[in-house]
This record gives sequence, C-alpha cells and structure tokens, in this order.
Amino acid sequence: MIRSMLRIATFIIAMMAMSGIAGAQNFPADILNTPVDGSVASWIIRTFGLITVLSVAPGILIMVTSFPRFVIAFAILRSGMGLATTPSNMIMVSLALFMTFYVMAPTFDRAWREGIDPLLKNEISETEAMPRMAEPFREFMLANTRDKDLQLFIDIAKEKGQTVVVDDKVDLRAVVPAFMISEIRRGFEIGFLIMLPFLVIDLIVATITMAMGMMMLPPTAISLPFKILFFVLIDGWNLLVGSLVRSFT
Repeated sequence: MIRSMLRIATFIIAMMAMSGIAGAQNFPADILNTPVDGSVASWIIRTFGLITVLSVAPGILIMVTSFPRFVIAFAILRSGMGLATTPSNMIMVSLALFMTFYVMAPTFDRAWREGIDPLLKNEISETEAMPRMAEPFREFMLANTRDKDLQLFIDIAKEKGQTVVVDDKVDLRAVVPAFMISEIRRGFEIGFLIMLPFLVIDLIVATITMAMGMMMLPPTAISLPFKILFFVLIDGWNLLVGSLVRSFT
C-alpha cells in the first residue's frame, strides 16, 4: 500500500511538472533561470504560467478521479444524520482520498507504465509522454460518464464551430466537464438514497413528540441517537463504502 502511494505521489509530481514544461526545450535554463538574450518579459510569462499550473494541477487531478463522488456522498451522509462536524472534514477527506487511491490504482499504474516510466528512462520525450499519461484517465472518465452529458459538450462545441471529436476520440476539454457533472449527479443520487432512512426516522420521532405534546423539545435532539444507532446496527460504513467502490466500472 505504501509503495503504491509513493508511486502515485511521484506520478502526481511528474504530472504537475509535465504540465508546466511541455513544449520547453531545457526546463532549468528556459524556465527558471533569467534569460541572457534580454527576453525578460517572455521569461516572466513562462514562469508565471508554470507557477499557475503547479497550483491548480492537484485540483485538476482530483477532479478527473473518483474523489468527487466519495466526498459528496460522505457530506450528504453527515448532513442526513444531523452531525455538523462529526466525523471531521479531515477524516472524511482522508477516507475519500484513500478510497480514490484504491479505485484509481489500475489507472495510475497504467499511466505510470505507459508514460512516466518510459519518460524517466529517457525512452520517450515529454511531448509523447503527456498523451500516454492522459489516455488511461480518458478511458476511466468515458467509462463513468453518461452519454447524455458527453453529448451536451460535443453539441455545444459544434454550435460554436469547434471540433472536439477527432478520429472517434473525444477531446479532454469535453470529457472532463462531462465526467464532472456526471459524478456530481451520481453523488446526489447516492445522497438521496442515504437520506431516505434518516428522513423516515425524523418523521417518526417528530410525529411521536407532537402527539405527546412536547412542543418545545426539538425532534432532532431525540432522533440523533436513534439515527446513529440505526447506522451502526446495519454496518452502514461497510455498506456505503462497498457500494461506492463497486459503483465504478
């Protein structure tokens, strides 16, 4: 597990660096060192672009993985149970990250074998490595994207006179947003199913307290321990995590 995480961390660092140096001939002299030919403005623009890409690369990598669905489901679970800060955000995000590593391990391994490893061995150039690293992610996203969402961005591109499908291959600028809205939609679908049993418990408790004339007692104060007990008795974490992992193809 540690070895796999180290490989993923190396892969992320390489992707961040590759995003900034793709197309540069000599990274240290071209990007970071002050130019000697007087083109200071060009150097400043390239350096600013590199820093910008490095700052957004982790977010980009997260949004092309299974992470959004996990986070949305966990957030709705916590809201449905009525727990404002328990489990804490760090616990929820950490669990989502480790589940993402588990689900995305085959994709990361393939991207490593086909892109990063040959690049580190100087068998291919940066220009060849980028498409090889992106292809496993493209296939993962397409396998988990609704056709309707993908077609939406293809149609929008056609309306604007742009081409996002070349040789039956959809460009990433259409695949990524389509994948993201598909993941958000599935996250809310799962969240709806999670909320239902907790809503039933809240309704039952509210009905009983109203019938007993306890108007000043908040129903949530009574229903909270019952919802926690219910979730523990059905082994909710096992069921939820197992269902989320199995929901990816």
